Amino acid sequence: MGREVSESCVDSLLTEMVSTYSNRFYANKPDLAAHSIEAIGYQVGLQLSERYTMDRSRFGDHLEAIKFICKDFWSELFKKQIDNLKTNHRGTFVLQDTRFRWLSRMSIEPSENGDVPHNNPEAVTENKSTQVTRMHLNFPCGIIRGALSNLGIPCAVSADITNLPACELLAPVIFFFLLTMLSNGNIFL
Repeated sequence: MGREVSESCVDSLLTEMVSTYSNRFYANKPDLAAHSIEAIGYQVGLQLSERYTMDRSRFGDHLEAIKFICKDFWSELFKKQIDNLKTNHRGTFVLQDTRFRWLSRMSIEPSENGDVPHNNPEAVTENKSTQVTRMHLNFPCGIIRGALSNLGIPCAVSADITNLPACELLAPVIFFFLLTMLSNGNIFL
């Protein structure tokens, strides 16, 4: 039986890490705070993928590694598999998680008239709660980048959100990965 950590402990740790790096260590340098949080996630991803692949042979291609991330790795982290995996057959994979656990308790602040500003992208990016949510995504981006790096796929992972908690991962596996949350509830890796 593997070692497990309570989900509430992980949520609290992530919240404190984001708060400390954003408001204390790098209060005036959000890019440096984001990079630091992502670097911590990278180390976690390296170590977790090393642990989860210890008894496996190396993956033959990128598709096998992506399938491992979707099924086994995601299941270990979030107690569920990715909801959907798509590809354009040119090295890009789309991983869909309709309820990304680490964002399930987050929301975007409503605007002054009470509506969530879905129609105005500038208003969403200006929103403080959106900025905090984006900062929270640096940790899972780092975890994914670290895991894929350990599997022989060097990459960069970035995140964007518009509709919580659903997400879609777009994965161009050549050398670049993009993690984006879209309004249709999908994460792009």
